[in-house]
Amino acid sequence: MAGDTLLVTAAVLVIGDEILSGRTQDQNSHYIAKYLAQIGVDTREVRVVPDVESEIVAAVNALRARYDYVFTTGGIGPTHDDITADAIAKAFGVAIEEDSRAISMLLEVIPPDRLNEARRRMARIPLGAELIENSVSKAPGFMIGNVIVMAGVPMIMQTMLDAAAPRLRTGARVLVETIEAGAMPEGRYAKDLAALAARFEDVAIGSYPQFSGGVVRNQIVLRSRDASRLAAAAEAVREMISRLTDNGAKV
Repeated sequence: MAGDTLLVTAAVLVIGDEILSGRTQDQNSHYIAKYLAQIGVDTREVRVVPDVESEIVAAVNALRARYDYVFTTGGIGPTHDDITADAIAKAFGVAIEEDSRAISMLLEVIPPDRLNEARRRMARIPLGAELIENSVSKAPGFMIGNVIVMAGVPMIMQTMLDAAAPRLRTGARVLVETIEAGAMPEGRYAKDLAALAARFEDVAIGSYPQFSGGVVRNQIVLRSRDASRLAAAAEAVREMISRLTDNGAKV
């Protein structure tokens, strides 16, 4: 339902001991944040919690009360430490049970005689949840309230996100303008850039160093939902850079 509200917010909750131990690198939060930005949903927070039910419940309840959507990744597989579905059920105060719809999905790829107890765990869904299709391995994710629960494997998570996206309420997309400041040190333009940020309060303005070939080069990134204000702020930044370059100002 695109564009029916100006601002829609989200948080990403990454679940898994393997992330916190450093054994596995989190790719999902970056992908989700970028994906949501493209459809008009602002990611405002990312949290990582261990495979501990109380930690998951507390994080889910805190985040779902604060943001329009919460996207979780990890912990919905067939092993004993995949406890996300149980934790989500507890967070919402509902029962969890084997879902016949989920069983049917699993049977599309798993012969009935191989649908053992461990695999059937992936069909345990909190009562009242909508299933989220998984075109890769068929084991579904689910959506309950404003919480979207997805797998931790990036390829599977991505297909679940595609399936969930049409159900989301979205807002106006954030427009982005990137301006190269080149090798000009941040200290040279910091004061002037702060003045522009105060002048264009409705435009988010940030300075970001880039390291390439052993040389630091800076980019100034502007974000706004208002195209005309973004254009005006970008022009002001370009004028600032040109002026400071021509004047040869010192750091």
